[in-house]
Amino acid sequence: MSGLTYESVGVSFKAKETSMRRIKNLLKTTYDDSVLSELGHFGGLYRLVGYKDPVLVSSTDSVGTKLKVAFMMNRHDTVGYDIVAHCGNDIVVQGAKPIFFLDYIGCGKILPDVIESVVSGLVRGCKEVGCALIGGETAELPEFYGEGEYDLVGFIVGVVERDEVITGSEIEPGDGIIGLPSLGLHTNGFTLARKALLEVAGYKLDDYISDLGCTLGEELLKPHKSYVQCILSLRDRVRIKGVAHITGGGIPDNLIRILPEGCRAVICRGSWMELPVFGLIQRVGDISDEEMFHVFNMGIGMCIVVDETEVDRSVETLRSLGENPIVIGEIESGERGVEIRR
Repeated sequence: MSGLTYESVGVSFKAKETSMRRIKNLLKTTYDDSVLSELGHFGGLYRLVGYKDPVLVSSTDSVGTKLKVAFMMNRHDTVGYDIVAHCGNDIVVQGAKPIFFLDYIGCGKILPDVIESVVSGLVRGCKEVGCALIGGETAELPEFYGEGEYDLVGFIVGVVERDEVITGSEIEPGDGIIGLPSLGLHTNGFTLARKALLEVAGYKLDDYISDLGCTLGEELLKPHKSYVQCILSLRDRVRIKGVAHITGGGIPDNLIRILPEGCRAVICRGSWMELPVFGLIQRVGDISDEEMFHVFNMGIGMCIVVDETEVDRSVETLRSLGENPIVIGEIESGERGVEIRR
């Protein structure tokens, strides 16, 4: 009688080896001359060159319960892109250019097709933000995750010259606030959205909803927009005083993070189009305006603060970069905070 093996308790070295073999060439497509290692080393090696006084900027995050929608639709090629875009946005707000990315995938069972699909999204995201995917970890944990489930976490590192770091410390009354539209929920608020849409309203993911112009599942899996390249390009042409990535906590909880004392951000609701999905969630869930603005991005994925004399040039520059910028508010004197006005 044979004894226990890792395979017999649910962990397959063979499946992991198959997955690693299939994704190795995908990762190589993101490499540049600064990458000094390949998948399989204990650590990823990256050579930092071309900077006088470099500051490394790092961030980590997860896709959250948007993964539940991916599981239900059996579609896994979008969530990898989402986490790269999310993490890239988190460091570009400080002026950092992404240089490399790592991922962590924890799953109940390694399914090579699923892992390859997730990594294809990671690769697509890394190519868009301009960084190398230099490594990661895929952990098979059968006692932690249900059948077909996994978690996805991203780790990003970027670099910026010390004298070019964007902190928000120079923000002052009179500055303008420019909003960049989101594509949808991005990667935040899905627990409340699923409760309202799937449980309270009883929608199915394959239901076509005319107000959305697509099925509910397609709407919920719309990608987390990357603003990395447009922010970096704008920074080269305009003095940016502050940038806020609008994620969990919405505009109020994220914009306040870059405000100095004595500065109050006043946002004019109605200056931009709130995407139909937010109105649908609010109606079927009977959710207050305050709760909606604290949970969702409400159609604005990034806020940029510039001097009032730079607003028009910033808007023109962003339009030339293919964005649809909207002046959504301004900085006033007052108690540090964010106010949403109609």
